Amino acid sequence: MTLRPASQAGTPTSARLAQVLAQLGRIVVGKDDPLRLALACLLARGHLLIEDIPGVGKSTLAQALAQTLGLKYSRIQFTSDLLPADVLGVSIYDERNQAFRFHSGPIFSSVVLADEINRAPAKTQSALLEAMEERQVSMDGQTRKLPDPFFVIATQNPIEQIGAYPLPESQLDRFLMAIELGYPDPAAERELLTGGDRRARIGESAPLADPATLADWQREAADIHVAPALLDYVQALLAASRGHGGNHAGNGTSDAPTRRGLSPRAGLMLLSAARAHAMIGARPMVLPEDVQAVFASVAGHRLAGGTRAGAVQAQTILRAVPLP
Repeated sequence: MTLRPASQAGTPTSARLAQVLAQLGRIVVGKDDPLRLALACLLARGHLLIEDIPGVGKSTLAQALAQTLGLKYSRIQFTSDLLPADVLGVSIYDERNQAFRFHSGPIFSSVVLADEINRAPAKTQSALLEAMEERQVSMDGQTRKLPDPFFVIATQNPIEQIGAYPLPESQLDRFLMAIELGYPDPAAERELLTGGDRRARIGESAPLADPATLADWQREAADIHVAPALLDYVQALLAASRGHGGNHAGNGTSDAPTRRGLSPRAGLMLLSAARAHAMIGARPMVLPEDVQAVFASVAGHRLAGGTRAGAVQAQTILRAVPLP
């Protein structure tokens, strides 16, 4: 039997999003901030990269998010021998109809977990580029649309682990956010040790939304107001990331120049993520605190030095640029 979300007509969006976070928090324990960022990433129509060691709940987060929002879920295990067709699908000749028939791959789901994405060769990773950017797949001279909503959660192991390779910059830029989960604190770890199988809780959780509801939330998030002073602040952050301080209002400084700064597209993504974060917080407009909350996860993997070093550099930029 398929579980369907209970009717919540008239319930404010912020209250429903709070219910979503509460249910996720009962499955992925002690990770309130990463869960909030993951939900904001989805509401902003982005894609999420999670870099961490095995066993801290990356796959569980992806499954819980899909179940809680009533979305079709699929998982792709990336390995050194994975082929693009294993991700996208393949056309097989049908002798009865004397024609090729396309068999869709696991990419044709609303939530796609690309597990250990940096263990696959670049050719296979490139199969995701069009899907993540254009939300479509081109094969055999045809273009096939992907489901809407479409959300990729990719996990990658730390680069120092055996068999892991760095993702190219073009692919890193496809991810709106990159986050870490980290080890749980002692209280959360004790709850994990005594609370039973978390994956069983996923199957027991009723959906709190559906694809149509999520699409409405995404449109609502895109309409959150951004004031001119907030745009000045975002531009100051972008300028500081490029190694020259100041913004169009005449304030802001930066420390040492970076090897590469944030692009205008990164600025647009930062605004989208901040809007979604404000929506989760039941705010009708974006505040500087929303930008600060998402900045490291949006900027870190786009700055020099990789995901972790970039996140540290993002915090340095935040400290250097004055609040509006």
